[in-house]
Amino acid sequence: MQSSRKASYQETLVSPVLEPVKTETATKKWETNEEKEMADSKESTSSQEPLSPAARLFHAPQFNCTILTAIGCKTSINPGVIMMGLKQTLMKHPRFSKKLVIDDNKCGSKSKWESTKVNVENHVTVPNLDPNMDSPDQFVEDYISNLSTIPLDLSKPLWEMHILNVKTLDAEAIAVFRIHHSLGDGASLISLLLACTRKTSDPDALPSIPAQQRAGSHFSGGFWGLFFSMWTVLRMIWNTLVDSVLFVATMLFLEDTKTPLKGASGVELKPKRFVHRTVSLDDIKLVKNAMNMTINDAIMGVTQAGLSRYLNRKYGDQSEIEDGENGKKNNIPKSIRLRASVLVNVRPTPGIQTLADLMANDSNNPKWGWGNRIGYIILPFTVGLQDDPLEHLRRAKAMIDRKKLSLEATFSFHIAILVIKLFGAKASAAIARRVISNTTLAFSNVVGPLEEISFYGHPVAYIAPSVYGSPHALTIHFQSYCKKMTIVLAVDPDVIPDPHKLCDDLEKSLEIIKDSVVERELDAS
Repeated sequence: MQSSRKASYQETLVSPVLEPVKTETATKKWETNEEKEMADSKESTSSQEPLSPAARLFHAPQFNCTILTAIGCKTSINPGVIMMGLKQTLMKHPRFSKKLVIDDNKCGSKSKWESTKVNVENHVTVPNLDPNMDSPDQFVEDYISNLSTIPLDLSKPLWEMHILNVKTLDAEAIAVFRIHHSLGDGASLISLLLACTRKTSDPDALPSIPAQQRAGSHFSGGFWGLFFSMWTVLRMIWNTLVDSVLFVATMLFLEDTKTPLKGASGVELKPKRFVHRTVSLDDIKLVKNAMNMTINDAIMGVTQAGLSRYLNRKYGDQSEIEDGENGKKNNIPKSIRLRASVLVNVRPTPGIQTLADLMANDSNNPKWGWGNRIGYIILPFTVGLQDDPLEHLRRAKAMIDRKKLSLEATFSFHIAILVIKLFGAKASAAIARRVISNTTLAFSNVVGPLEEISFYGHPVAYIAPSVYGSPHALTIHFQSYCKKMTIVLAVDPDVIPDPHKLCDDLEKSLEIIKDSVVERELDAS
């Protein structure tokens, strides 16, 4: 019975959306040899393509970013099955079968993507590990963190996988993807990852992705509908203007307060440590529903509360705030400016799309298809202990609601593209680095599959994406999967030597907020 299931799964490995594109050379009948030779020459030339402006930005020395994703599996990983699956799916995607080529000429250096023959064995590393080793969790953490010190090999496509067949507290084995950010943003890469998976309950079915919609007006027509529509437009214009001015001010001089979370100049070049913590998505949904807000609002409030707990301990007695916030001394200095650079998908269709839809957009409207279509918004955090833990949620929601009525993300995206076209990637990278380094942390939230999935036949326990190479000492990613939410931290250990303690604070803050919500509901009833 088991062998028949494997055969069924292998038959589904080749996804229709990843089949090679049929070219004119392969389908057209040429009347003369000269015509065919000219077409072959054109086809050879088309095997090269210039980097998009965003891809050039992520290759600039000041902003060389790499995405690192750990996939915990519930079974040991069969490297042969994984490599066979990669050959039939991932390697059929054009970005994963092209290498970076830098042409040096009199006019300077120009980078291009160039098609190349891909040997999957050169991209998959399977270290020989002792299954009975001491401290396997620490080994995996050290192994993944060490990857941030090793640059990707430019002689081949800029991706690789490491298979660690060692049992940890939350997985039987771990597959680690390392992909250069120039290949695509988080939405693109999660779409590709999901195309390489199937539902565990139905090995022939692709994962279900929750639908998302842009926030819009809920007002009906008539006089009041027109009035509120005009009022909304005016608010959006004003908010965008204010946010744009603050964005430029941040680029020029407006810097966050020096705190135990903020890195110094050059932090983007330092090794990073990656840790994660999995919490209940149902708990977050309980908070979300009780407070009439979105999951984004809830996790932003939890993050503010968790950072407040961590900073309060750093500024005060190490033994403080172990049992909650109420009645504890607030050691955090007043008037701290602490902001997050939040990545925002600026595509017209929000959230995660299926790879078929994403690639269709890439063909029909390349501006919004595969690649890096992300803008930044600068989100102020309110740090400090609150008498009512739910105040963290209210303040987070108020700020996010205001940011929804702003085109700041679109502004930052188009400004970056404009600067690249006018002055080059180095100038745009210098501006981006200046803006981001003047904030304290990066923050991102990605929606994942609704049900359990299998990665080439291996049931997935968790998905933990992160990034390194950006000028932050702290990057926080939230990744939902099934009924879980994984909190992933990437930290500079010289700035944040105790990242597991910060995970504890985030988890404890969610627990305190959930208990407060339940208590409020009981009091109301």
